[in-house]
Amino acid sequence: MDIRKIKKLIELLEESSLTELEIVEGEESVRLMRGGQAPAMPYVPPQVIAPAPAAPTLVVEQSKDGEDQMPDGEVVLSPMVGTFFAASGPGVEPFVSMGQRVGIGDTLCIIEAMKMFNQIEADVSGTVVAILVENGQPVEYDQPLFVIR
Repeated sequence: MDIRKIKKLIELLEESSLTELEIVEGEESVRLMRGGQAPAMPYVPPQVIAPAPAAPTLVVEQSKDGEDQMPDGEVVLSPMVGTFFAASGPGVEPFVSMGQRVGIGDTLCIIEAMKMFNQIEADVSGTVVAILVENGQPVEYDQPLFVIR
């Protein structure tokens, strides 16, 4: 677009009571606003992700004296407060299931915290012997999530 046309548009905007002016010519466009305000961004509601079907979980067993027992192995703890998701989306297979072999760096789950989706990876190799949280369940910092042996 010609600079003379843009200057003329600025003059027209200043002389009028308009607060905003937008001109489109083919593939080119110019938007002028009075008052230095940024254009209002349209509101986009947050996407609601329905929890994926719950993966089979192992309930922590109780011993004869009534105390909970954690299966032997490396316990993977939640590094943050958030919501536990076993899969990347609804209708998608969970990242891991009971009895599955995992390697270092394999994604175990996602924890959503403040609209950020954080992948939690295995820091040990082995077999998943316990999944201690349900899909969509809120988790706390340092809460046990998995046991890998």
